[in-house]
Amino acid sequence: MAHTRDGSRTSTDHDPHEPSETSPLLGGEQNGIAVDPESAQPVPVPVTEADEIAVAEEPSTKRLVAIMAATWIGVFFAALDTTIVATLTAPISSSFNSLSLLSWLATGYLIANSACQPLSGKLTDIFSRRWGLIFSNIFFGAGTLLCGLAPSAGAIIAGRIVAGVGGGGLTCIATYITSDLVPLRRRGLWQGYGNLVYGLGMGLGGVFGGVLSDKLSWRWAFLLQVPFIAVSTVMVFFLVDIPVNPSTQPALSRIDFLGSGFLVASLVLLLLGLNTGGNQLPWDHPLIVASLVLSVATLAGFMYLESQPRWVPEPVLPVALIVRTRTVLSACLANWFGTMAAFLAIYYVPLYLQVRGLSATAAGLRVVPLAAATSVGSLASGYLMRATGRYYAQMVGVMVTFIAGTGLLCTFRLDTPAWMTFVFPTPLGFAYGGMLTITLVGMISSVDHAHQAVITAASYAFRSTGSTIGITVASAVFQNILTDQLHVHYGSLPNSDTVIRHIRDSLDAINHLPPGWDRPTVLAIYMDALRGAFFAGLGLAVLAAIAGLGMKEHVLHKNLARK
Repeated sequence: MAHTRDGSRTSTDHDPHEPSETSPLLGGEQNGIAVDPESAQPVPVPVTEADEIAVAEEPSTKRLVAIMAATWIGVFFAALDTTIVATLTAPISSSFNSLSLLSWLATGYLIANSACQPLSGKLTDIFSRRWGLIFSNIFFGAGTLLCGLAPSAGAIIAGRIVAGVGGGGLTCIATYITSDLVPLRRRGLWQGYGNLVYGLGMGLGGVFGGVLSDKLSWRWAFLLQVPFIAVSTVMVFFLVDIPVNPSTQPALSRIDFLGSGFLVASLVLLLLGLNTGGNQLPWDHPLIVASLVLSVATLAGFMYLESQPRWVPEPVLPVALIVRTRTVLSACLANWFGTMAAFLAIYYVPLYLQVRGLSATAAGLRVVPLAAATSVGSLASGYLMRATGRYYAQMVGVMVTFIAGTGLLCTFRLDTPAWMTFVFPTPLGFAYGGMLTITLVGMISSVDHAHQAVITAASYAFRSTGSTIGITVASAVFQNILTDQLHVHYGSLPNSDTVIRHIRDSLDAINHLPPGWDRPTVLAIYMDALRGAFFAGLGLAVLAAIAGLGMKEHVLHKNLARK
């Protein structure tokens, strides 16, 4: 029987050579040629011993809860850690008298996190999820401990980089473990639970860090995490026991060192350029230009290398599979563009609220419904997939809601009623959470067990780069409109370039304008610039929807054997 896009069966006779939705992706041809189940076209993905992946036995509910609790402790603290640092930047800066250098507290963690996430899928296929998670816990715990004991600004930045290596693995590997142990029909629901834990960690991080900083010292915000990470490590050692891919080859010989090097170099150079450009250095600075050009060059080298089975028997990311499997490519692009739009909103909605006169704390509280809606949307999508066994119709509804949510932000004005500033971001968050869960389930249902971890790792790479690119796009649009309009209105006034630079760098400059500068006009220009950024987000949301609707419906089986 063939399957239509919505998953229904047609009445055509079954061709014994035709791949079905339950056929292993790499079970058809030999000599490095596989068959894409969506298009019945050959895909040059190497067939190796590792593709005969061992499928774990489905655990009891009690044991599954224990295993996921062990992994989610790490996920919770990795999420908590991201917002703790945002709260503690000021007191840490005061301790070391190094405000400019400490901008790397977030950047160093982000780059290490994003660079290591794509490698975790293949490495844990080779060395096991257990040891991958233990390794990640050790790095995250060691980096966090170093931050708490750091004698200098350089030491705390080094600690953030070490913690970033572990933090990236904690979030990714927990997702792989869930896919290993939970059938597709219930996979979205458990992903929703995981996203709820992550969201709770992010929500509590700022409060946790602020209280400890005020009552004790900022160092305790790092040090108190270490015992919990140690507990998680012990629990993982005793509870997580998932079989690895069988192979007669030595483990080290199966690692794609060259491809991994190219991929890490590309991601590090890209994120370094995007995070530094326009902040520490101007966009036309030779270092920024060189980093972005080299990022593209190393990415091209990586894609070429990974598409050559004779050179790379086990690629760290199967580029051919990603590019030629429609659901995987569509889901990755939807994650990419969708994350750009979501992070644009996460960063620029608080800025809009501060332009209206709210404090940073009050603005942050107004964004809480957006974060909560993301977790609720993820859970709701999981429940619906468990109930119906379908996801494509959901995807259509989610993407329509996503576009509508970003469109609502474009209606913000300086006099928008306060209740709208609470409510309008909520549909965007709900749809984003649903989109992440649906695309994940769609991707892993479209490939064989042997590739579900590396495909998930690819989606995380798209998300991590998407978050940075989204903020960069918004900043470019915002700053260009702001600068141009300020020059149009006030360019002829004395010292206008200096005043405009201060307005671009600090919102507080609006309250200290020199004679001849009209505050309501400057606020209106700020609002025009913000609206331009929100419209950029709307465009990105439309691109995410176009990409996401390219996915196909696949059967969501009720057991791990997919029968």
